[in-house]
Amino acid sequence: QVQLVESGGGLVQAGGSLRLSCAASGLTFSVYTMAWFRQTSGKKREFVSVSKRSDECTDYSDSVKGRFTISRDNAKNTVYLQMSGLKLEDTAVYYCAATFGNYYYTPSMYEYWGQGTQVTVSS
Repeated sequence: QVQLVESGGGLVQAGGSLRLSCAASGLTFSVYTMAWFRQTSGKKREFVSVSKRSDECTDYSDSVKGRFTISRDNAKNTVYLQMSGLKLEDTAVYYCAATFGNYYYTPSMYEYWGQGTQVTVSS
């Protein structure tokens, strides 16, 4: 049984930092592409960042590029999202996802999801 468990969310002031973690179990972590998405109420789930399995290349949405950093530790079956320079518009529920496929930016292409962790940025 595959499980993705996010942690590290919370309340932070604008300009601050948080690090999200996603611990995976029940899958061969190193062969999966891992990504972070986020969602706010009434909006579609939005791509944030991806760590590709094949070459561990990373990519980011334009809205977080230069502020967020994704990394993974295959020995710990964990993917991280270091968020800095947080803005009010970064407030959302952040989800970790895993795919064995090759389409990285579309939520529907991900086989496994975590339960989400709330990030709230205050002014």
